[in-house]
This record gives sequence, structure tokens and C-alpha cells, in this order.
Amino acid sequence: MNGKLIVFEGVEGCGKTSQIQLCCEWLGKDVAYKAFTSMVVTREPGGTDLGLHLRRLLLDAGEHPIADRTELLLFAADRSQHVEQKLKPNLAKGAIVLCDRYTDSTIAYQGYGRGLDINLINQINAIATGGLESDLTLWLDVNVEVALARKMKSGNLGDRLEKETIAFHRRVQQGYAELYASYPHRIVRVDASLEKEAVQAQIQGILTSQLHLLEGWKKRV
Repeated sequence: MNGKLIVFEGVEGCGKTSQIQLCCEWLGKDVAYKAFTSMVVTREPGGTDLGLHLRRLLLDAGEHPIADRTELLLFAADRSQHVEQKLKPNLAKGAIVLCDRYTDSTIAYQGYGRGLDINLINQINAIATGGLESDLTLWLDVNVEVALARKMKSGNLGDRLEKETIAFHRRVQQGYAELYASYPHRIVRVDASLEKEAVQAQIQGILTSQLHLLEGWKKRV
């Protein structure tokens, strides 16, 4: 595929949404972006029409709790549709795709957070993605308590996963830390405890320095 898939990961309140927006603004101004046919911003869950329905099911705290394995399979269904309908077609066209969450979220949340079998999750991820991996994953690393305080201050702490216990969120953070240690060729840590402008500066520096991942930038930067 000619395009590049860049994924933003982290615990609730790490600042992914803001950083993706800032990254879009930067890429739109930078001549390097012109090496790609287009820029696509998407998310999981909810990157397709079907995904929007699944997102509502997954994040709405309804009367009856969602079983852990059911949650895992719903996320996988969203990802499978997302990969086939949006990710693969846009990457094939040469787009740079910025994605809010991907496979590492499932390992961190359903594996470490829920305690489901990691080998099972890896198998389901492989089926859902058809083997599509990110070219680069940016892990926005921030203390869980600080991140959740940000969410509460913004008034956005409301969906089912955000309302989980602090112990759950700490396990998720541990999952990200272990993924980072296991896949240093793919995952790059970003210190997300700083002001958002400083976080964005780190991201821009990482993207600029990792030109071997973004082949199209080489002749234009």
C-alpha cells in the first residue's frame, strides 16, 4: 500500500483528539504532506456507518452490563468493517491516515483492563485486520489520575469505559507500557503530561525524524 497508517493511542484523557486535530493542521501546511494523495482522519470505534452504531452500543452504559467477551467481539466487528471499508481503500490510494485507536487499544483495554486472554485477542485482531498493522503508533503517555482529571474538568467523562474504576485504568496504562516495551520498532512514546503545544512539538519531531516510515516525505522535507 502506498499510504501510511499513523495511530494515536493512550488512556482516557491523554489528549488524542486534540493532538490529531493539531497534527492535521500542521500536515495541511507542510509541503511534505503533498507527497500523499489525501489526508484521512478516522477513529475506532465509529469510523464507518456500521461502526457508529457499534460505538453507541459499546460506550452507552445501558441497563444490563456488556459481557467482557461480547465487548471484545463488538470492537472486533467494528475494526473489521473499518479496515475493509475505510483503511485499506484509502491507504491503497496513497492517503496518510490518522487513526484514533487501533489494535493496541483492544490489547490494553480488553486484555489488561478486562483480563481476557492476550493470545485470543491477538488471534481476533489478526482476523479483524487481515494483517494490516500501523506504520507508526504514537503512545500518548500520561499518569492515569492526571488524564482522568482532565476529562472531568472538560465535562466529557461520561461513557461506559471512562466511568470504569481507577484500578481498571491503571491496568490499561500498564498494558500500553508493556506494548511499548515489546514493539519499539512500531510504537513511539510521547510525553503527554506537558501542555498540548509541547506535546504537539514532540509529535511533529517524531514524524519528521521517522522518514523511513514515511517514504514520500524524503524528497520534499
